[in-house]
Amino acid sequence: MLSYPFMQNAFAAGTLIAIVSGIVGVFVVARNMSFLTHTLSEIGFAGAAFGLFVGWTPLAGMLLFTSVSSVAVGQLSSKASRREAAITSISALAIGLGILFLSLSNQNASSATNILFGSVIGISRTSVLQVAILALAVIVVIMAVYRSLKFDSFDAVGARVAGIHGTTLAIIFLVALAFSVSVAAQIVGSLLIFILLTLPASAAKYFAHGVVSMIGLAILFALIGVWLGLALSYWTNWPVSFFIAVIEVLFYFIGLIFNRFTARN
Repeated sequence: MLSYPFMQNAFAAGTLIAIVSGIVGVFVVARNMSFLTHTLSEIGFAGAAFGLFVGWTPLAGMLLFTSVSSVAVGQLSSKASRREAAITSISALAIGLGILFLSLSNQNASSATNILFGSVIGISRTSVLQVAILALAVIVVIMAVYRSLKFDSFDAVGARVAGIHGTTLAIIFLVALAFSVSVAAQIVGSLLIFILLTLPASAAKYFAHGVVSMIGLAILFALIGVWLGLALSYWTNWPVSFFIAVIEVLFYFIGLIFNRFTARN
């Protein structure tokens, strides 16, 4: 399996994606922003389609759309009273734009499938390098604001009292999240990005209580899902995103069962 260059590229990119998803996902879950990852998945689809339409790479279009939209969506949905309406309207617009751009660019159905669900075969050495650069950028940004981000994510009231600038920190995190979405889409596609950015971290919180241990477990769960998913996809020729989804959902339900068992004892 690993003798094929495209599988070597897939495992290299998948490993980077799992690490970034595990780190960022813990803060996504802590900040109750799972809804935003789902919205960004549709925005990422529109961005990738726009990239094809103007002659860019899908990744370039995705980065543009998700970076701009993540901040805008975050601000629009900051109030719970309008959160659902904001998400619904922007998601609908993004899907419509994605379909329009694909139609105008005369791309075939396989292009749409690759954007939505990812493509292991389509990952080249250049793609791995791009993923590596983006992953490193996200990790550096998160590490630079780690103390403040941890404080603000797990104790927002205390962070305000301590004088941490929540708005600035939120914008930094939203841009990092946008980059993470663009990175993760290379494997699971834009439609299923939220799997890696929410489920490993959601499962990890049932097994660990410290932030560092949660991040470590989230990365481990994401790595297992990606590695097993890639191997099973190679052996069965089924979509890798299907296997990753099943594996991460299993981790989450195991976490739920473990939490219920420990709570009774």
